[in-house]
Amino acid sequence: MRPAAGGTDAVDAADAAVIGSGPNGLAAAVTLARAGLRVTVYEAADSYGGGLRSVPLFEPDVVHDICSAVHPMAAASPFMRAFDLPAHGVRLYTPDLSYAHPLAGGRAALAWRDLAATAEGLGPDGPAWTRLMAPLMERSHELVDLLLSDFRHPPRGPAVPLLLGVRALRHGTPLARLQFRDDLAPALLAGVAAHVFGRLPSLPGAGVSLLLGHLAHTSGWPVPEGGSASIARALADDLVAHGGSIRTGARIRHLDEVRPARIVLADVGPREFLRIAGPDLPPRYARALDAVRYGPGASKTDFLLSERVPWTHPELHRAGTLHLGGTRAEVFAQETRNTRGLPSDRPFVLVADPVAADPGRGRPGAYPLWAYAHVPHGSPDDAAAAIIARIEEHAPGFRDTILAQRSLTAPQMERYNPNYTGGDISAGAMTLRQSVLRPAPRWDPYRTPIPATYLCSASTPPGPGVHGMPGYLAARSALHHELGIRIPRVPGAPSHR
Repeated sequence: MRPAAGGTDAVDAADAAVIGSGPNGLAAAVTLARAGLRVTVYEAADSYGGGLRSVPLFEPDVVHDICSAVHPMAAASPFMRAFDLPAHGVRLYTPDLSYAHPLAGGRAALAWRDLAATAEGLGPDGPAWTRLMAPLMERSHELVDLLLSDFRHPPRGPAVPLLLGVRALRHGTPLARLQFRDDLAPALLAGVAAHVFGRLPSLPGAGVSLLLGHLAHTSGWPVPEGGSASIARALADDLVAHGGSIRTGARIRHLDEVRPARIVLADVGPREFLRIAGPDLPPRYARALDAVRYGPGASKTDFLLSERVPWTHPELHRAGTLHLGGTRAEVFAQETRNTRGLPSDRPFVLVADPVAADPGRGRPGAYPLWAYAHVPHGSPDDAAAAIIARIEEHAPGFRDTILAQRSLTAPQMERYNPNYTGGDISAGAMTLRQSVLRPAPRWDPYRTPIPATYLCSASTPPGPGVHGMPGYLAARSALHHELGIRIPRVPGAPSHR
C-alpha cells in the first residue's frame, strides 16, 4: 500500500500527532483534519492501515486481507455512515447470504439478508427468529448508535435499551437454552456471539450477536471491492486532501518524539501506551493499564485454492462468512474452555470467503480464503491443521484444493500488530466490565492524565471492529478539551464551535 503524502514532514508544523494508522487512528486523523488542524500520522510498519491491510501473498493478482476481511460495521457505524465510503470510491459488495453456520449431517443454518428467507430455513424456530430480529431491524440506526457509543451518555429514549436489554438477558445467560426448539437457530446466534472471544453465554456475547445478527438482515456483512485496504486508502486520501500526512516506518519510542504537536492521539493498546508514556503516567493510571485483562487469541491461516471450497451444503459457497463450531452447546463449551486456557483440536473457526461477494478477488485456478481459529491467550501453536480439519468436516476434499498457505500463531499476530496482545485481536477481553470501562475506569475513557494526550484504539469504547468510533470519539474529546471545538457524539449531526 502506498503511503499517503501531503501536508508537511516537520513535526513542529503539526497541530496534532496520531500514533498508529489503523482504522481508529485514521478516523481520528480525518476528524481532526476536517476540523481544520494540521495532522501527522505516525505508523511503525512500512504500510498504513493496521487491520485494514491487503497484500498479494502468493500470486501477484490475488489479494489477501491480512486481518479484517468482512465489514458489517463499516456499512453501519455512525462514523462510517457520515464519512460515506461509497462517495470516496469504496464499493462494498454485500452477499445475499450474510453468514452461515454448518452443522453435522450436511445441514446448515443460513442468515440471509432477507429475514423471511432466513426464518423459513430455521423450521420451527423461524417465528422466534423473526420476533427476535424484526424489532431490532426497525430501530437499527438507534441500536447501532447505542452500541457504538462511549457508554457515558444517556440514550435518546428508553425504547432501544429496553429492547436490547430484554433480549440480552434471554440470550446472554443460561436462559439462552430455553429460547429455541431446534438446533439451527441457536447455532446461528452462538456463532456470532463467539466473536467476543470469551466465555459463553455472556451479556457481551449476546450484545454482539444481536448487533451483528440483525445487521445481517439490514446493511449486511459486506466485503470491500479489492480488499480491506480500500477502506484505509479512502480515509488516508481524505486526510491528505485536508492537509494531513502519514509517515510510515516511523515507530514512536516516547511521547517526546511527537510532543511539539499540540495534541497527541494514540491508536495503541494499553501495554504499548505504557511503553511509550509510562514514565509520564501517574502510578494509579499506569497500574490500571497494566491490570487490563486480555482474552483468547487468534491463529490465522491464509489459503490460495485451486477451486472454491467444496462445501457439502449447496448454499454455503454463497456466504462471505462461515462459523464452524458445531451446535450452540459445543460453541459455548469450546469458547469457555478457550477462555480458561485449555487448547483443543476442534476449535471454533471463522472462515472468510471474499469471492462469494467479490468475484474479482479470484480467478480460475486461484482463489483466496482466510480463516482463523480461537486459541488460548498467547498459544504458540499453529492452528492450520485444526482449521483444515474443521473445514474438511463440511467440505470433504478441501485440503486437495490448497495450492499454498501461510499461518500466523497468536504470538506472531502480536508481532504483526502490538495492539493484539497475546493474539487478542479484541485489544482487551470483552468482559462486561471491560466492555464499558476500557481501558480504565474514567468518565472520559479517551483522555489520559498526560496533558493533551488521548487514547483512541479499540482498547477504548466501544471496542473492536472496523467502525472508527474510538478514533472519532477520542478526536471529539480532544477538540473539545484542547480547543473548545464541539462536534456531535453521533457523526453527521449538526455541529457547532
